[in-house]
Amino acid sequence: REAEAFKEQGNAYYAKKDYNEAYNYYTKAIDTCPNNASYYGNRAATLMMLGRFREALEDAQQSVRLDDTFVRGHLREGKCHLSLGNAMAASRCFQRVLELDHKNTQAQQELKNALTVLEYEKIAEVDFEKRDFRKVVFCMDRALEFAPTCHRFKILKAECLALLGRYPEAQSVASDILRMDSTNADALYVRGLCLYYEDCIEKAVQFFVQALRMAPDHEKACLACRNAKALKAKKEDGNKAFKKGNYKLAYELYTEALGIDPNNIKTNAKLYCNRGTVNSKLRKLEEAIDDCTNAVKLDDTYIKAYLRRAQCYMDTEQYEDAVRDYEKVYQTEKTKEHKQLLKNAQVELKKSKRKDYYKILGVDKNASEDEIKKAYRKRALMHHPDRHSGASAEVQKEEEKKFKEVGEAFTILSDPKKKARYDSGQDLEEDGLNMGDFDANNIFKAFFGGPGGFSFEASGPGNFFFQFG
Repeated sequence: REAEAFKEQGNAYYAKKDYNEAYNYYTKAIDTCPNNASYYGNRAATLMMLGRFREALEDAQQSVRLDDTFVRGHLREGKCHLSLGNAMAASRCFQRVLELDHKNTQAQQELKNALTVLEYEKIAEVDFEKRDFRKVVFCMDRALEFAPTCHRFKILKAECLALLGRYPEAQSVASDILRMDSTNADALYVRGLCLYYEDCIEKAVQFFVQALRMAPDHEKACLACRNAKALKAKKEDGNKAFKKGNYKLAYELYTEALGIDPNNIKTNAKLYCNRGTVNSKLRKLEEAIDDCTNAVKLDDTYIKAYLRRAQCYMDTEQYEDAVRDYEKVYQTEKTKEHKQLLKNAQVELKKSKRKDYYKILGVDKNASEDEIKKAYRKRALMHHPDRHSGASAEVQKEEEKKFKEVGEAFTILSDPKKKARYDSGQDLEEDGLNMGDFDANNIFKAFFGGPGGFSFEASGPGNFFFQFG
């Protein structure tokens, strides 16, 4: 009678949703009469409302041990199993209810739910092997609707979020589990995995080591820990070799590091950029560009890789590509330095689309005045139309064009002001120089001087000499 009184008081508090007090009175009832199945069943229901499903499961199991025909006990045990993610055990409980009461609609629905969870687990297992992590996350979200307290489902979801690069979400899920269970090796592994993929390798190792301390046979934590340590060591060795100027060794070390874990996107992006820097030092500029391209494919926010590639584009005179990279950098980080780099690339691009007068004369950009005159004399005589009067019309036209360009080049490069404007990429038309009306013969006459005429005469097969009148 005393136990029944405690039970009634517990029922009253349960009805008021005061589950803590209900729990206390059901416990008093059990202490008074420990062999009553309904008391354990009621306390299990209360613990479920408090979200304490593991404790609730123990009470539900005790209730059906005391009375195997206790339908509500089997239902509650099944609900606890399902909430904790053990859909197979839950199915057995609901099937037992249907053996006792084949018309029980709650058991019918809960059995469907349990079978649905089992199906999502099977799909997720296959998709994880296929590395279709988005689908695994979807399956786990659906399964967690029926099994909201299942740590296993949450961990699998968090691991896939980390593998998808959604680190804050993955960290949040793992942290929630660790708040409830600080020794959960799987959650520790996921925390480490997020740090590892964010290139915080030293901190990641600490979490992997902690996970292995809790579960020495944790294969994933063991592999990740080994990869993290190897990556850290190779990268540091490569950096040391680079600082010492041993670029060949640095290249080899960075290449070895890139082979350790293709899934570590951020670290590999840095390794590609580092190797690109090595290649640029070795003047292997196309290889450097390829490495930087691989870096930005892995991490399209990696400013350092864009800057390195842009410089290589500048060095190989691929100015349009350099401008594109500098624009990307400046849009991301609007600094004075980046603005100036972009401006310089735009100037070089503009200059590259004009005639290269240095190339036409065959001189260096730092050529002296005498060198420019000497080069003009040589090229003007080489391409003068009179020298090619016996050639085909097509050849004559091409040589006449080259003769005119040589005159243009000399006109610009022999004038300090025009040369300065040309070197800075400014428009020469602003100086009033209209190359469309340019007469190369006037420059030729002025350069060689003399009031008389001049002619080219043959002195033998393929040989000419220049004769003034």
